[in-house]
Amino acid sequence: MSVKIGYARVSSRTQSLDVQLSALEQAGCTKVFSEKFTGTTTQGRDQLEALLDYVREGDVVVITKLDRMARSLTDLLKITGKLESKGVQLKVLDQSIDTTTPEGKMTYHILGAVSEFETSLRKARQRAGIDAALAKGEDSPFKGRPPSIDVDKVRETVARLGNKTHAARELGISRQSVYRLTA
Repeated sequence: MSVKIGYARVSSRTQSLDVQLSALEQAGCTKVFSEKFTGTTTQGRDQLEALLDYVREGDVVVITKLDRMARSLTDLLKITGKLESKGVQLKVLDQSIDTTTPEGKMTYHILGAVSEFETSLRKARQRAGIDAALAKGEDSPFKGRPPSIDVDKVRETVARLGNKTHAARELGISRQSVYRLTA
């Protein structure tokens, strides 16, 4: 008898898992592992590791979308390789993938490749936008945060007090900042 084990993931702490958790519950998952962590790597994804340790032969891992499991084809293949070695199948709800069938396995590999391609395109577009903004020079939105510490005020306070530690205390900044700015 197969047991359905769910996995839900969002990329940032501000995103909600509710939609995925509801879909996994409706799919009949008896246990769900969920986390808020980037999908670009498998390192640090404790709940994914816990899921991979938990599943047993005959279980089915259920996810809502393929990119919830991994963003790169390499990671996706590693994860499903671990699942396959344990005799565990994968079911992707929104993309109708079910690796218990040959067709499902083929669809899974095709969509995994397309997903990685989309991620690469998105990164390339983002990089092109940043490069274009940087090319604007002073008008670039990527010039960094304005300095929050007035260097002249730091030097003046150190000269007046004669002590870098006291100057840091008076200005409410770290000693390291005072030393860095007066070096």
